[in-house]
Amino acid sequence: MALVQADPMTMAKELEKTPKKTSKKTGKKVADSPAHATQGFGVPLTAAPHHFVVVIPRGTQQPVQIIEDLGMHIHSDESELLDRVVLPRSVWTEISNPVKRMFNERLKAHKLKAGQWKVGKNRVDRLLGKELCVLAWAIEDLEEEKVGAALRNWLALRPEERWWLFGMTASTVGALEDKGRGWRMALKYALGDSPQPVILEPRRVEKKEQEESYETLPLFKE
Repeated sequence: MALVQADPMTMAKELEKTPKKTSKKTGKKVADSPAHATQGFGVPLTAAPHHFVVVIPRGTQQPVQIIEDLGMHIHSDESELLDRVVLPRSVWTEISNPVKRMFNERLKAHKLKAGQWKVGKNRVDRLLGKELCVLAWAIEDLEEEKVGAALRNWLALRPEERWWLFGMTASTVGALEDKGRGWRMALKYALGDSPQPVILEPRRVEKKEQEESYETLPLFKE
């Protein structure tokens, strides 16, 4: 028997008619429950998922470390960890709130619980963690006055672009000791040293000058 495909417009109207959940005690509308349970910034509550960990020490001058947790190996009970990058605390302080805001907007769009940075281990979704690494690699050795520009340039990228940049960098110079090499250096200049975009004005040329700059070939003369 052939399946009948529902009309998207009809489905949208039916969803609009669906009554919102209300609290029996207060009578106020209750927000929809998350799509699924998560911890930190979008990490699913499953056994040893692939994710990132941002380690924020209690001391206000201690650096912040980003670690990639590859999850539990199929043939072992141990997780595999990759130390990706260490950021000076002052640099982390400058980017932490804008990054948190962007992450939570993405999580909200997927109906997932928002996250908060806290002292200790902060778990971050696998894809969001890759994007954070791209920013961290770009600013790990950048002058502090350029960090704001690098952050704006990073925010202007699409998620897919950040994932691609992570893949290119992690495959060659993704370890702690690779700072200042290859793609890590390229990210520093691409995001941190890029001038703000400006619209170039075309140079105007008088019509007479244009005609004189192009001579007719003898073959086409009368």
